[in-house]
Amino acid sequence: MFDIALNLTSSQFDKDRDEVIARAQQAGVNGMLLLASDMDESTAVSELALQWPGLCYATAGVHPHDAKSVTIEQLQQLKPLLAQSQVLAVGECGLDFNRDFSPRPQQEAIFEAQLALAAELNMPVVMHERDAHQRFIDILTPWRDKLPGAVLHCFTSDKAALKACLDLDLYIGITGWVCDERRGEDLQQRVTEIPNDRLLLETDAPYLLPRDLRPKPKSRRNEPCYLPHIYQKVAGLREQTVADLQLHTQQNIKRLFNL
Repeated sequence: MFDIALNLTSSQFDKDRDEVIARAQQAGVNGMLLLASDMDESTAVSELALQWPGLCYATAGVHPHDAKSVTIEQLQQLKPLLAQSQVLAVGECGLDFNRDFSPRPQQEAIFEAQLALAAELNMPVVMHERDAHQRFIDILTPWRDKLPGAVLHCFTSDKAALKACLDLDLYIGITGWVCDERRGEDLQQRVTEIPNDRLLLETDAPYLLPRDLRPKPKSRRNEPCYLPHIYQKVAGLREQTVADLQLHTQQNIKRLFNL
């Protein structure tokens, strides 16, 4: 099981980062992708990943929340990081029109610049989209054929959005949101509509703790060791065995990240 989205630099992990990784391994997680959200964090996660070679990998990029803090020219400074073997993808990049922490025109410019960077370096992208579906599709579409692979992580959108993403041959990342009996009902239906060769699973830890974990954890902090719980939930919804789901997602990981 490979966790395609882990925010390991979060301050929530400052006191027990080593133990978090150890618990994940004990739970059967054999790979973790550490997400970057800005220029400094891109360096930090690339260095963190080196502490667990062959287990932890990294991205390098700028999240739409932080698009206001960088120029298109400064993105070129990511190239040395993206050349490192433990750095697998450009990202987390995309659009977030829900919180609008960065002006929308700047988000769009920085997103497209990162797609251009990924195309230039022939690297996949890890993407974020919230309440910006049509602009996201419009910007991504001209670049899609120039990219070796792309995943929209933490997918929670509707049937039409899923179809548009699948039409662009995107991988779809599903989190513990699917375990939420209040908000995850629609996603539980969507997850049955994702082809085997397009599905990836993730925790997005420390966020999105699965609500149906039993016994209920004392802390609300999510961890990669809960990834097997998400596998069980998704396998049940798709009427697959966990082993079958693991086989397909591992093949997808190898294909997307060239591992």
